[in-house]
Amino acid sequence: MADTVRMGVVGAGSISVRGILPHLSQADLVGRVALAAVCDPVPGRAEAAAAKFGVGRAFTEYEELLARGDVDAVTIASPIGLHYEQGKLALQAGKHVHFNKTMTLTVAEATELIELAADNDLRIVASPGEMLRPHHVRTRELIAEGAIGTLSWVSCGAAFGTYHENESVRGGNDVLTNIDPSWYFRKPGGGPVYDMTVYALHTVTGILGPARRVTAMSGVRVPVRTSGGADVRTDADDNTVILIDFGDNLYCVATGTAAGGMRGGFSGTYYGTAGTIDGLLLNGEPFDFPDRNPEELSPRGPGNQALLPHVTGVHREIEEQHVYEDVMQLVDWVREGKPSIVTAEHARHVIDIIESAYRAATTGQTQDLTTTF
Repeated sequence: MADTVRMGVVGAGSISVRGILPHLSQADLVGRVALAAVCDPVPGRAEAAAAKFGVGRAFTEYEELLARGDVDAVTIASPIGLHYEQGKLALQAGKHVHFNKTMTLTVAEATELIELAADNDLRIVASPGEMLRPHHVRTRELIAEGAIGTLSWVSCGAAFGTYHENESVRGGNDVLTNIDPSWYFRKPGGGPVYDMTVYALHTVTGILGPARRVTAMSGVRVPVRTSGGADVRTDADDNTVILIDFGDNLYCVATGTAAGGMRGGFSGTYYGTAGTIDGLLLNGEPFDFPDRNPEELSPRGPGNQALLPHVTGVHREIEEQHVYEDVMQLVDWVREGKPSIVTAEHARHVIDIIESAYRAATTGQTQDLTTTF
């Protein structure tokens, strides 16, 4: 139990500058969260972020943050390929951890971190907490109630497009606005599945439960991208289609593609014998759920982030509200002993789907999943 959770921010890249640091520096969090430290390997970036957002200490080396940053917990906002090693070091140093998606690249890595946290009585919250959204809970209830008859199949997914190249933190003249997006297109940890489809996989498994097996096709469709006037070679798969078996002949098609998002997006579209749930719509009409405010919500827009429990007041005006929510899930767990539903076990199951999908694409063989949550 702690009065104020001293938070270290690992990485001062896009997600931190646009979301984590602006949220955690707000006055309404005084007494609950203190921005104790930030680190980033780019010279001057951590110092600039600390100055802008009132962070206590700035470091270039992550190990220095753990040793001298005076933190109780860290939020890991570095490239995905670094998450496992950085999470392991944090847990070994006695720190609670929030992982921005995706927690690790493999099931074995996730299991090691889960066991390490348990052995040291530490907490892990692993984004994205899609089932914190009340409309997803209501979707699960509607399906169980038979509102769309017998569920037949689900579509979901995401596409890179040029989203990362065009973010507001690219192409500027200082260390907080000229952040290089190249890692999104490179191994390990790059590609739209780890970065974007992971949201849809958390949602669909949260609504339908654990999956049984997967198969997939995957590869690189756009071999060279341009960012900041320089060519970036793509070596992480950017065009992936996954077929997921939930048992009893219930299937989901999930995509992580170079362009052209699948119907359903992050929330999924659920096709039944008596109707369809598509985002916030049941058979084309908005369905009701707790705290729904039609003035704030568009049928398929991001306005539903305003329904997340900690996203109130000024936090509704800052980007990446869902990331802030997940960080606060960890804060509440540490301060109040209140467990979060945004668990490492759920994240591990999604990692199992992703890892198995890539293996299926390589081998041409359907893969049985080995995890649950």
